[in-house]
Amino acid sequence: MAEPFVNGDVLHLACGICPSRSLPVGEFDVFERPSKECPFNPADGHRYTADGTPVCVHPDRVGLPVARYKSENAPLTAELHLPPDPSELVPYLHDVLYGAAPVLLDQLIAQASAEIRRQFPDLDATDVLRRAMG
Repeated sequence: MAEPFVNGDVLHLACGICPSRSLPVGEFDVFERPSKECPFNPADGHRYTADGTPVCVHPDRVGLPVARYKSENAPLTAELHLPPDPSELVPYLHDVLYGAAPVLLDQLIAQASAEIRRQFPDLDATDVLRRAMG
């Protein structure tokens, strides 16, 4: 069986009952917030869609974009929106990278590197990323 997305990290921001603590990425959906589409099941404390798919309702806590990973086989992707002011890059990237799911880090770092070079050709992308992660 695959490792749970949040594996033994009691300090992780994910709720104690979140499906991310027992299931790998791709085995649960992530909704923007609780809704009638994913009612709470008092028997086990989880939320499920009508087809039985477990649902996390706190994307900011698990660091995953809202998507139907299990029920619709949505691909795991992340999208950066760099600020227009270069002085805001380091704090923005720090927040994005430290709030992201570990499985997204390689993708986000590659995106950031390419986007920094494209939008801010005078900046050293590696230096910006080092400061953001430092």
